[in-house]
Amino acid sequence: DEIEKVFRSATMRVTAAIAAIAIVTSGCDAFAPSASVPSRSVTTSALFEKNAPRHDVRSSGAAAEMDPEEAKIQAAFAEHQQNAPKLGWATDIRSLVQYNHGFAVMSTNSKANPGYPGGSVVGFAPDEEGRPLFVFSGMSTHTQDILADPRCSVTIASKEFKGAADGRVNLMGEVTLLKNEEKDAAKACYLAKHPGAFWVEFGDFNWFRMDKIVDIRFVGGFARAGSVTPEEYAEAEPDPIMAFGGHVAQHMNEDHQDSTIAMIADAIPGLEVDEAIITSVDSLGMYVKVSRTPRASDQPQQFKMRLPFPRKAEDRKDVKNIIVEMTQSAAAATAKAE
Repeated sequence: DEIEKVFRSATMRVTAAIAAIAIVTSGCDAFAPSASVPSRSVTTSALFEKNAPRHDVRSSGAAAEMDPEEAKIQAAFAEHQQNAPKLGWATDIRSLVQYNHGFAVMSTNSKANPGYPGGSVVGFAPDEEGRPLFVFSGMSTHTQDILADPRCSVTIASKEFKGAADGRVNLMGEVTLLKNEEKDAAKACYLAKHPGAFWVEFGDFNWFRMDKIVDIRFVGGFARAGSVTPEEYAEAEPDPIMAFGGHVAQHMNEDHQDSTIAMIADAIPGLEVDEAIITSVDSLGMYVKVSRTPRASDQPQQFKMRLPFPRKAEDRKDVKNIIVEMTQSAAAATAKAE
């Protein structure tokens, strides 16, 4: 009947609002201390400014009041995420580029079709400053494009990229030919990333590097987007734990997802999740994509959250020890509650 329809409509709007709150707060650097947020990042205050970019979410009618217990959980979650230690943006971006699988999408200004962009999947390797190195055949259309106009961009996805919840970065700049004296070092760097790249010895292949980076755009997942300056990027060092963090995440997801769920419940009492997939691991903690159904609702929600380590991890063994400690702490809390 009409009453039931109105009730269901209101319930759906409330659930959507709760999901939006969770997405905005989850894993978002906007809630990190102000010193760690670059000036051009998307911050909480910017999200609510009159002219700030935002998602267009339309709703009709008044929303029903949130369940009190759910409101407490949301508040605890927001506070936890605000205080959770995170890598600086520059380190996050530099690490993504460093530990990527070595392939990206290069967008060039088409020589054959002026005014239109050209897109190519290309191999690359970052040098010690994070500048992408390339080796291209002279016959490739993107080679002809950048020789005519060196302005281009390179879009790099994280090694574990599977969808919108995962990180990607766009480097915009100018790509130029390397000098002869730079080619040996470039070849060594490229082969370290692509050991089977026999084509680097072909005579018609040319070496390039994005020497001038003018803009960097980063999306780390839901509600986590912004940028750093080229100078901040050049000065950043890759996080050493992220070099093998994907293997840790895979092992936890395949064999110990119940432990991850328990660790989340221990970190944020009352937050019960049905699924917890670790998307990345760094020296300060983990990002986890979780699924849950809020109280007094039948509409599931999915968002990304930060699950910090109790201390900074120094190496692979330390990561293992920390996760074991967190698992034991969660088990003890569960036992005490029972």
